[in-house]
Amino acid sequence: MKICARCILPETFPGISLDDNGICNHCHSFPEIESLMEQKKEYENRFVELVRKHRGINEYDCLMAYSGGKDSTYTLMLLKRRYGLNILALTLDNGFISPNAFSNMCEVTKNLGVDHLIFKPRFDLMKKIFLLASENDVYSKKTLERASTICTSCIGIVKFVTLKIAIEKTIPFVGYGWSPGQAPVQSSVIRTNPSLMKATQAAILRPLSRLAGAELKQYFLGEAHFSDPERFPYNVHPLAFLEYNEERIIEEIGNIGWKAPNDTDSNSTNCLLNAYANDVHVKRFKFHPYVWEIANMVRAGIMGREEGYEKIYGEQPPELINEAKKRLGLPTN
Repeated sequence: MKICARCILPETFPGISLDDNGICNHCHSFPEIESLMEQKKEYENRFVELVRKHRGINEYDCLMAYSGGKDSTYTLMLLKRRYGLNILALTLDNGFISPNAFSNMCEVTKNLGVDHLIFKPRFDLMKKIFLLASENDVYSKKTLERASTICTSCIGIVKFVTLKIAIEKTIPFVGYGWSPGQAPVQSSVIRTNPSLMKATQAAILRPLSRLAGAELKQYFLGEAHFSDPERFPYNVHPLAFLEYNEERIIEEIGNIGWKAPNDTDSNSTNCLLNAYANDVHVKRFKFHPYVWEIANMVRAGIMGREEGYEKIYGEQPPELINEAKKRLGLPTN
């Protein structure tokens, strides 16, 4: 299989083309680093101005979607310490959170002085969703360039449970720990609104409901939530506009009680289902669901190509895949 000589996108990635030097079209269209740095500064300034305007007005300044992983932990720390926000951390327990991630969440929220809410949907329903997602093409092919069907289903529920609570509690910011490769800097500070979120919700809820049933609606917005645009928060993912250095991040969050887990795969620091989700995606679509994210980080100079290659093309841990299958009631190898 041919792989871009500059980043790590494979020839199986949708829409890719390689030139005579083995460089992909996405590398050729990637913005210059100088231009990217200017945009990052612009978006941080925008966020700082919004913080000045909204901080201290409501019960909480920010609802943080907190997975307990490395990037969401660092984001939580930044929002608390760098920007001085009063935060409610929200964790959706999908039934596959690493025990080490739970320990990290307890230590980090205690040491940062952050309130922490854990929401656990029924496991039988989450299990049904994950099983159906592993067996069916639920979403558009464009969506699946960025994440597996299983992860898209889970994150969709996380996003709308989070948004629902933010609207009900009138919290002006929702924080996410997306890495710089997951979402572009242009989306790092964006105001949600009823029409946008209604369309986004439908793209997740409709296909999932067809498979798993109408019970899912309780995790999504009802008509009453769309009635007041002023209650819709800003989505913020600061790692898109701040310097990102994985070694330094791990060192800094280690000072607030976070420890690297030894029970997850190379692309996750919180989820026991991720290795299986990756394995299903690679077998079905012939490319890794994290490859777009990691390739972007390689292009931006945030991650070395060799490290990125190992994260994507290293073997998925068979013991993690089998453990996930066992919890889902599937036969193991």
